[in-house]
Amino acid sequence: MTTRTEGHMADEPLELLQGTLDMLILKSLSWGPLHGAAVAESVHTRSGQELTVEEGVLYPALHRLEKRGWLESVWGLSEKNRRVKFYRLTPEGHEHLKAETQTWRRYVSAVSRVLGVP
Repeated sequence: MTTRTEGHMADEPLELLQGTLDMLILKSLSWGPLHGAAVAESVHTRSGQELTVEEGVLYPALHRLEKRGWLESVWGLSEKNRRVKFYRLTPEGHEHLKAETQTWRRYVSAVSRVLGVP
């Protein structure tokens, strides 16, 4: 996953904290089932085009989350009439997203205090 930044390092991707991609995928799927490319587009759009999820990290993450029981998948047809896997959150996935969101908010709040950001 890469991000666009302002200033002199605008072309350099930021390293994301471990687990951030998983949380963003789970959040994207919290609004309903999506296929992989639509998950990536959701993250990109909802981040104001700041975050880009590359296929090379997206699909391993989707498979990992499915293996953990947080996602389920079914085969279907995309809007372009292509056979794709659609992913949706399981009840366990919803619970994990809720817990991770609370942890993320605490983390952001703590870092903001250290940086002096209101």
